[in-house]
Amino acid sequence: MFSKLLLTLAGFMTIVAQPSVSQVSHGTWNAILQKNVSASGNVNYREMVKDRAALDTYLNLLSDNPPKADWTSNERKAYWINAYNAFTISLILQHYPVKSIKDIGGFFKSPWDIKFINIGGTTYSLNHIEHEILRKEFDDPRIHFAIVCASRSCPNLLSEAFDPSQLDEHLDEQATAFINDLAKNKISSDKIKISKIFDWFEKDFTKNGSLIDFLNKYSQVRIDRSASVSYSSYDWNLNE
Repeated sequence: MFSKLLLTLAGFMTIVAQPSVSQVSHGTWNAILQKNVSASGNVNYREMVKDRAALDTYLNLLSDNPPKADWTSNERKAYWINAYNAFTISLILQHYPVKSIKDIGGFFKSPWDIKFINIGGTTYSLNHIEHEILRKEFDDPRIHFAIVCASRSCPNLLSEAFDPSQLDEHLDEQATAFINDLAKNKISSDKIKISKIFDWFEKDFTKNGSLIDFLNKYSQVRIDRSASVSYSSYDWNLNE
């Protein structure tokens, strides 16, 4: 009787001692990115085609493990950012070689409206993940510098997966890198010519001040409040 009690207690202690796993591993996605994405964010799609099986394994992992209620905000946010980027790359690889993501889809449906992402039994489009999940749930304008539309004018694709433990650091780094990228934004104290992202999503960047207030959080050049603002044309050519 006493030995049975000890075995039961030992089993209980083993269960308690096991760490709970509340997030999926993004290690496979991290390895794919490190192998195929340069420091400047250019993607080697020709080589990435060879890693299609590994990418599919990661996408299946995401599909089978949707975010859970007990995940932290950063765990959920990192999950959806990585999912958006990984499924975007998958969409490109399905049609590669292609000159632009905008060549995918059709006359009546953009690539961002194609419902091809199955997560937890629900089918999503890229637009749904961006606008109904990432923007609506997390209300973090830095997300715009983390998700990538596979185009030259997009923020650079980070050459590693977004990790919950370093998420805020990475999002700040992405914001700083994008805003100070002379190929994307031309900033002086009295005149700025900036990405259309700041025009399309102006409301996201002006909830706690003006657009210039937001830019000055990350800009290496201090922008005057009275600076003139214009927007660059968007280059949709593939980021390769």
